[in-house]
Amino acid sequence: MDRITSFTINHLVLKPGLYVSRRDEKNGVVVTTFDLRITAPNKEPVIDSPALHAIEHLAATFLRNSKQKEDIVYFGPMGCRTGCYLVMFGDLSSRDVYDLVLEMCDFIIDFSGAIPGQSAVECGNYLEMNLDMAKFYIKKYKKALVENKNFEYKA
Repeated sequence: MDRITSFTINHLVLKPGLYVSRRDEKNGVVVTTFDLRITAPNKEPVIDSPALHAIEHLAATFLRNSKQKEDIVYFGPMGCRTGCYLVMFGDLSSRDVYDLVLEMCDFIIDFSGAIPGQSAVECGNYLEMNLDMAKFYIKKYKKALVENKNFEYKA
């Protein structure tokens, strides 16, 4: 079998950032997958599941209500729990979505109240969310984005 693209990235040197993971095109439609790498793989602890679950609910809610909501295909966590994937219509670069991702971070950091979709009717694991820890990770991620602007995978 062919190796998938994400397994060709050197995770020993990968830092928190906003990367283009891949671009796919079919029938003239381009979809860009972004790697929102929140923690440094194999160097920092992974994001705990309750925080990552809260990030997923809040980020997906924000993005699907943002000014670019028509371009959003998917937002969700990586299995390794070091970040999330954002999939959008369009042949986009990290710089194209940088401001949107910063706005998403601010939404999560400033959020208070009940997490959208956090009920037994709306979610299959509604009890496992931690808003305070979600804010902790997203504050750290936003700081890395602003200070380092890691947009390109390093070899």
